Amino acid sequence: MTDTATLDSPRPGRRFPWRRFATDACWMLVLVVICAVVITWSFGDGTGFGINLLVSACIGTIAFAIIDGVRLAFWGEKVRPHWLAFAALIAVGVPVGQIAGARLAGWLLGRELTGLHTLGSSRTTGMLVFTLLATGAVTLFFASRDRLARAEAAAAEERARAEAVERQALQAQLQLLQAQIEPHMLFNTLANLQGLIALDPQRAQQMLDQLIQYLRATLSSSRAQRTTLAQEFALLEAYLGLMSVRMGARLSYGFDLPDALRAVEIPPMLLQPLVENAIAHGLEPTIDGGHIHVCARCEDKLLTLSVADNGRGLAAGPGKAGTSLGLSNTRARLDVLFGARASVTLQPADTGGAVARITIPLE
Repeated sequence: MTDTATLDSPRPGRRFPWRRFATDACWMLVLVVICAVVITWSFGDGTGFGINLLVSACIGTIAFAIIDGVRLAFWGEKVRPHWLAFAALIAVGVPVGQIAGARLAGWLLGRELTGLHTLGSSRTTGMLVFTLLATGAVTLFFASRDRLARAEAAAAEERARAEAVERQALQAQLQLLQAQIEPHMLFNTLANLQGLIALDPQRAQQMLDQLIQYLRATLSSSRAQRTTLAQEFALLEAYLGLMSVRMGARLSYGFDLPDALRAVEIPPMLLQPLVENAIAHGLEPTIDGGHIHVCARCEDKLLTLSVADNGRGLAAGPGKAGTSLGLSNTRARLDVLFGARASVTLQPADTGGAVARITIPLE
């Protein structure tokens, strides 16, 4: 909260807020017209509306220039002056505006308006009271408007702060989900490598070499917030190359990425959990293995990414026990990033096996 010293202290070196001054002047002109109407038809002395409008304009303009001009020049448009200082400013501005404005109006009309600027006269006193009441009404109006503007600014700042906190929380959640996916892949690969060490040390060494190459390729990409489809497909090719060392001729794979979609950006490592599931639950449990096909398509500003296999199919159940992180984390990441605009489905493939599809808005 801003303390009183901050509210009351002027800020030297600040440019005069001419736009705010012009806006206040427009409201002052509206008040001048209202005052002229009231003086003419409520308690006037028979003077015409035009003359009363001119007199009100002269008095109001000078009083406004003194009060609002000094306030904006000394405190600025965002600092609330102390009420005593502002009351003193009004106490000076109203009489000066009354006397100087009446003299100016008399000069413009070519006659002396002594009843409006002679101190001690009943009419001058009445006009001073009227001007003071009008100034008080304008002050209350401007104060209410400033209070509303400050409240709206504070609310906007609070909304921006809340959105920033929410973005940070979502980013932390995404990083956590992504960090869970990478150890999940490494756990599966190292478990397979452990089995190969005893059965086929030469293939185990080859697989270890492929794993090192794969990790080098994914180190920077997996830590990025976005990647391109071309990079994502290249990483999948490296991963499937790693898996083919273990599965040999039992695994074949293909990719379908149109050139127009190669530069499209997506969250990193979005497809790999689906490919892992296809191998673990579709192809690996079968004697003959099978084929994996990864495809990208765009229609009606929606990007569809699919991973299809011709393995055991969904009716056969899970091929082996796992951590269930793949699909659940993919759904969670997409929900954080795109909400209801994204979807993940797992359905039987037309030619047997299963197909997993991710649909996200093309941004």
